[in-house]
Amino acid sequence: MSAAGTIGKATGKATGKATGKAWVFGDDIDTDVLAPGLYMKGPFEELARHCLEAVDPTFAPGVAPGDIVVGGLNFGIGSSREQAAQALKHLGVGAVVAKSFGGIFFRNALNMGLVALVCADAGRISAADDLAVDPAEGLIVNKTRDERYACEALPPQLLTMVQDGGLVPHLEKKMAQTAQEDAAR
Repeated sequence: MSAAGTIGKATGKATGKATGKAWVFGDDIDTDVLAPGLYMKGPFEELARHCLEAVDPTFAPGVAPGDIVVGGLNFGIGSSREQAAQALKHLGVGAVVAKSFGGIFFRNALNMGLVALVCADAGRISAADDLAVDPAEGLIVNKTRDERYACEALPPQLLTMVQDGGLVPHLEKKMAQTAQEDAAR
């Protein structure tokens, strides 16, 4: 199970919630930093190992399943590389929280089954803070600081898609359900 669909690090039920340590980055983190072009033609695992290394070389080797990436303004700005969100999910990131997102990155994240939440208070989060993210409620709890931050909740249809693992698994599930219903008629 991916970290994007868990609360805690091992509950076994896909909820879209996530808990983990905060990895904090600034404004304008672009897709070239998330998925460096130099590694695009190699194996995907190699690309993921270089995710965010230009701004924090300890990120890819140090991120743990469920950890939360926190950005400033325009997180994921730049090209339409879906590999940017895919690399974060591959590394086990439980959610991405930012003041704002590049529009294509935001949609790619959700399509990949990675929670992405807009939070005006993202700047109040410090590196290594212990966070709990609830995308349905639009709430981030900072356990380290004993603070709560409101964020934009994911609408139910997007939350269901994320819980299903992203757009493709969600559509496959819907098609299988339709086929079962048709066969039962």
